[in-house]
Amino acid sequence: MAETIFDKIINREIPADVVYEDDISLAFKDINPQAPVHLLIIPKQQIATINDIQDDQKELVGHLFTVARDLAKEMGFDEGGYRVVMNCGEQAGQSVFHIHLHLLAGKPLGWPPYTEKMKQA
Repeated sequence: MAETIFDKIINREIPADVVYEDDISLAFKDINPQAPVHLLIIPKQQIATINDIQDDQKELVGHLFTVARDLAKEMGFDEGGYRVVMNCGEQAGQSVFHIHLHLLAGKPLGWPPYTEKMKQA
């Protein structure tokens, strides 16, 4: 697979505002936040899309969600609520082909989560 911007962040080739790291994952602030808190939680192992997740990677993907849970609690918005989103493919808004969870919080989050210009009749 081609190297992504996330690989460069993992390898410390480009800077990121890292808020959490362990042996298998990394969490950092999104450079284009859509909420007061907008973190990206990524596995250090590159997996392009949800469609590319293998059965033996279930624990890795589940780990991303437990990191999200722990960060929500640590940052104090677990009780008030937060959103965790993983896009799959260009039409869903995936722009970096290395799976990642978006953790959004800090304001009421509306539904549906897309802009008017993306709605289709």
